[in-house]
Amino acid sequence: MSKIENYAFPTGLQLLKGWQAGDKEAKKEMTQFFDAAIEGEFDENFSILAPPDQVNSTASVHMLALALVHDLYGIESREYYNTDPYRYVRTNLAVSRLLGVHKFYMTWALYAFTCESLGQKMMYPDRFPPGADPDSILINKDNWHLLETPDFTKGVPKSIDDILSVTEELTGMPPLLQISAPYSLAADIYGQEPLLADLVNDPDTVNSMLDHLGDMVLAPWMDHHFKKFPNGWVELSDASGSPFFIGPENCKTMSIRSIRHMLREKPYADRVFDNNFRGDFVAEVKKKVRSSRRKTSDGMAPDKDKLIELTDAKVSVNPLFIMRLEADKVDISFYEEQAIKRNMPLTSGIGSPQIDRNSIDDLEATKVEIREESRSFVEAIKRVCETVDLPEDNYVSSSWPSHIYFEDVNGQSEFKLVEIILEEVYKSSPIERS
Repeated sequence: MSKIENYAFPTGLQLLKGWQAGDKEAKKEMTQFFDAAIEGEFDENFSILAPPDQVNSTASVHMLALALVHDLYGIESREYYNTDPYRYVRTNLAVSRLLGVHKFYMTWALYAFTCESLGQKMMYPDRFPPGADPDSILINKDNWHLLETPDFTKGVPKSIDDILSVTEELTGMPPLLQISAPYSLAADIYGQEPLLADLVNDPDTVNSMLDHLGDMVLAPWMDHHFKKFPNGWVELSDASGSPFFIGPENCKTMSIRSIRHMLREKPYADRVFDNNFRGDFVAEVKKKVRSSRRKTSDGMAPDKDKLIELTDAKVSVNPLFIMRLEADKVDISFYEEQAIKRNMPLTSGIGSPQIDRNSIDDLEATKVEIREESRSFVEAIKRVCETVDLPEDNYVSSSWPSHIYFEDVNGQSEFKLVEIILEEVYKSSPIERS
């Protein structure tokens, strides 16, 4: 009989390494482990939350869980995400325990789920998450205004509700609905390229479309969520509307503006946040000018004021915590400073490319680099925790990602790098708060 306590860090990671390497004994042991998890034998363990006096870790693991259940049981993507909420939740929670992350964070293919709920044609691969079919776009310039509010009591919204109910039952953590923000939803159902073209040539129409999506789709979905889960939260995701893709000004005046528009006068507005705008570095630099005294090596001059303006805008749609993502490419010291100045917690992301075993040219050099970077993240987060006002539980019972956040762990992640990062987290001394 498998006992989940026997797979505490780093033992669970060792098993994952063996499974990934194709070891037959590891696969047999992994099957026994997930047989027990799916049968509910680990449910009592799932109610144990992260320690509040430590720097913690969080991870989005749904892609790794899919890779595992496909390999072990032949379960394919559509079945995995849509048919059995207990199996889905239990496998995701069990994978989190195997990795050794501290805090549960229940996620799914949110961009795909959001647009599928509207009738967008989807692609469901066998062992990978679903995505919108780029050759069959749902709306265009002539008919976007005809899009109506979907039925949230069936289909994908019902599947999400079921996942959230089971997650709350097993962990005690309040349900966190994850859906696309208006701009990213538009990109999926209107098309990335047409949307970018209209953003340049017809920005008023783009803003009207974003407001329509907010008013007719996303706000009603949030209304439904909070009616069903009054203690819930909503996490909006807007990678397509990030500074890296559309520039910091468009991010502020379109992506962030549209979120604020749909939350106007909503009684739950303070329980909704967007934490994944990516590419802050594009706001940190400006073109070289003759009067610039301080220049970077690539001929650019730093512009911290612009970066602070972008941070102000991001905080307006996420007043809960400061997030530094890997794609931001800005030193952690800036986010530490902003967190302390704004009296907010700090979370720092570990990007999927950083731990992708297929993208690493020199593993030994990468190990050294990622240990140093992880140590700096942990130290910054610890200093913030010891400085800002925090609740007694340090938000470990809250549903959003905290502290060291693995943005995506999947079947192609290099688990040795995950282990190195978590070693730095585990060996951090307890948080001392006055």
